[in-house]
Amino acid sequence: MKVLVTGAGGMLGRNLVERLRAARADVEVVGLTRDDVDLRVQAATADIIREISPDAILHAAAKVGGIGIKQAEPTPFLLDNLRLDANVLSAALDLEIPELLYIGSAAVYPAAYERPYLESDMLTGALESVNEGYALAKIAAAKVCEYASRQYGFSYRAALPSNLYGIHDHFDLGNAHLIAAALAKVHQAKAENSPTVSVWGDGTARREFTFSVDLANWLALQVGSLAEWPPTLNIGCGVDHTIAEYYRVACAVVGYDGELDFDTTQPSGVPRRLIDSSVAVALGWTAPTSLADGMAATYADYLHLQER
Repeated sequence: MKVLVTGAGGMLGRNLVERLRAARADVEVVGLTRDDVDLRVQAATADIIREISPDAILHAAAKVGGIGIKQAEPTPFLLDNLRLDANVLSAALDLEIPELLYIGSAAVYPAAYERPYLESDMLTGALESVNEGYALAKIAAAKVCEYASRQYGFSYRAALPSNLYGIHDHFDLGNAHLIAAALAKVHQAKAENSPTVSVWGDGTARREFTFSVDLANWLALQVGSLAEWPPTLNIGCGVDHTIAEYYRVACAVVGYDGELDFDTTQPSGVPRRLIDSSVAVALGWTAPTSLADGMAATYADYLHLQER
């Protein structure tokens, strides 16, 4: 079985390639990065997928970023994701590839939080404004997967993970997600002997972060069995924490004893986002890595990158 992983240079994509190669002797893995092809270009995308001729695609490529860049530059988070998703999905359909897993996002759910989000909550309310463009693209692609499965009988499914962090994360402060940014900022503060670390918002917003290695380990074993999934599947660790708590764990991991300086002039995002992953748990999903252990592994990876 030949499996194509798009976004193989990203955090989840790299982990997927590594775990598939380690755990699946029955699988030949081909990873595509931005250096191999610009998935926003339709002809190039169709040509390379035709050349690889995979039996299944794990589509993890996406235009991603933290709250700051999404607020400053919203257009590419909608347009680039629409382009690259449409190109990959169209090529898969044209080539009649029988199985495809689309990596979506819990950002598809409404901004208003009443309880942990169920898969059925998609399209039931207004989206978070900062994430709206990104979320719209993710919803569109998830729906294409659902329609294609129903219309053509393919096993095209959408995973909707919580926020992710972990090994192979990106630590550029202008583009990093919360945990990677927290570790990098706290590390910098310690190196500069700064008494404080700036945190956007008041620190009370709650987020669920799942260790990407745990997710990749499980998804690697799901390849070939996606027909057993529902059209969309929440996958999260099941526990959320405040922004302040994530920063405090970062301080402990780095060994920094300064103070957190909450900048309430900056946005915090929605007050809470936690997903209900009970359907995935029934399919065998677990998230064994604790937050402290996962952040310690992520920080070790950050230090390794700094040494290069």
